[in-house]
Amino acid sequence: MRILCSNDDGYLAFGLNVLASAAHAFGEVSIVAPDREQSATSSSLTLHHPLRARRARDGAIMVDGTPTDCVILAVGELLEHRPDVVLSGINHGANMGEDVLYSGTVAAAIEATVLGIPAIAFSYVGRDAQEIEGWGPLIRELLSDMLDLSRFPSDTLLSVNLPPIDPAEVKGVRVTSLGRRRYQDSLTRAEDPSGREYFWIGGGVTSWEGPEDSDFRAINEGFVSVTPLHLDLTNYRLMDEVRQWGLHIR
Repeated sequence: MRILCSNDDGYLAFGLNVLASAAHAFGEVSIVAPDREQSATSSSLTLHHPLRARRARDGAIMVDGTPTDCVILAVGELLEHRPDVVLSGINHGANMGEDVLYSGTVAAAIEATVLGIPAIAFSYVGRDAQEIEGWGPLIRELLSDMLDLSRFPSDTLLSVNLPPIDPAEVKGVRVTSLGRRRYQDSLTRAEDPSGREYFWIGGGVTSWEGPEDSDFRAINEGFVSVTPLHLDLTNYRLMDEVRQWGLHIR
């Protein structure tokens, strides 16, 4: 099996090293990842300047672009063979609820899915990235169950979140839906030392809501959360209702 590993935290990230090391048990692993932090870049592409790739001493390929750029370049030009599966992460931080719309980690898996390649995104909900190093054995266990590509759903990726606890204390795995996150006070307005106004997005207080099978509930109860994500964002239940609006152009 040919496995491509990428992420949005950069090629030197703890999580990427742990994921790639675990993946080696299942096949030939290639790493194509951003050369720097690219969190919250979502599925953005670099269109207005050329991309450059260079190989590190350990064989990993660094790209001065986004996670989506990395997957496109890896599949289209940089790798000798098309990968059988793409693994993204392990992200240094949660990707639950609406996070999946912003996450570069999830975006790398989305791009692989767009290209017709099965993909899984991994994220660690804890704050200390170094704690990810202890998750190697459990990741190998998860991959042994997930990498049966004959049953991997088409047009769908898996988003895996790991709870912020000792891996030995994990209670199991739950298949989950996306919860809903609410931010408060996440926008800061201030002045820099020269008196110029600036805005800073981030921080604040987060609250969650959602049904019993929500991702955040599984994490809070000590389970690994596995959420299937589909590329088709159409709300089919509302199509007939919207048709009844009588939309037309005068």
